Amino acid sequence: MRRYTIYFLTAFMFVIAAVAGTSYRVGADERISELELTAYTTLPAETVTILSEAYEKESHVRVNFVPLPAKDLIQKTADDAVSDPTVVDTVDVILADSAVLNSLAERQLLISHASETNDAVKNNFKDKHDRWIGVWYDPIIFCTNKDFLGKLKEIPDTWTELATYRNVRIGITDFLVADAASNLMLQMISNFGDAQTYQILRGLHPKVVQYTKFLSNPVRQAGMGETDISIAVESETLRYMQEGYPLKIIYPADGTAYLLTGAGLTTKNSPKSNEAKKFTDWLLSDNAQLALQSNGFYFISTNPNSLAYKSFAGKNLVLFPNAPNFTEKQRQEFLERWVKHVRFRD
Repeated sequence: MRRYTIYFLTAFMFVIAAVAGTSYRVGADERISELELTAYTTLPAETVTILSEAYEKESHVRVNFVPLPAKDLIQKTADDAVSDPTVVDTVDVILADSAVLNSLAERQLLISHASETNDAVKNNFKDKHDRWIGVWYDPIIFCTNKDFLGKLKEIPDTWTELATYRNVRIGITDFLVADAASNLMLQMISNFGDAQTYQILRGLHPKVVQYTKFLSNPVRQAGMGETDISIAVESETLRYMQEGYPLKIIYPADGTAYLLTGAGLTTKNSPKSNEAKKFTDWLLSDNAQLALQSNGFYFISTNPNSLAYKSFAGKNLVLFPNAPNFTEKQRQEFLERWVKHVRFRD
């Protein structure tokens, strides 16, 4: 059994602060931005505001983010592709989850962009034609209360072991209310098959204290001792650990799901295209990670050359190799099957 503890964050931020200090141009903060980019995103406004402010401070290029639901983002990008850029302010950059980027790439709405920076990123984190590049990811982990962990002779570090473990209280987010939660089930089906996946979920169900509505609640429950182990996103777990909650992270040894965030460039032939490329490369930098972590957002960089990646303690993290490739109808059917045969099973 393996257990992993995250110690890198404080040291990492001190190191990166020194690096970032050489990149930010002191005394130039009052300069007017020389250029503005427009970016559509599925990320929360709070997250992209942090990135926009940090990039403008460093490069004096303002990135105007437009948060949109996935379907609206895809439609607006398609509309922009046939619009006159001299009349309509069209999009330059897309920052979204990999499913959205894949959909845009399939519709030929993104252009290929290869650079020395994104060339180092592993193939499973980017489009094979370089039409989008993953910039960070957020895995699902077992978030464990330290007191509970200290009482165990053996630690459940696989999905099957957790499903069959006795006398354990489990916290998890409702699959119907959060993309990261539903993505977990769909990635499990892609990698374990539907029969094994539903067997695991049926084993977990009697131990679930509550199917919560927000990704942060299972982490809080584990930190407060209301659950023993919570199935949660790592970013929220790290945030609570930084706030002093008694938590430890276990990475599932048989693999886990993750939400990959990436960036792509639109097909518009614009004089801003070079600046847009520079911005997508910057998203892979340590300065981008510093901006996020300084504001309580802890993601794993996909750039193996970054200090953020090299300082990451979970080197043995196993990610599911097969990404879900289901239609919307299939996705809905899987969720309905979970509701009927697991959550509300007689």
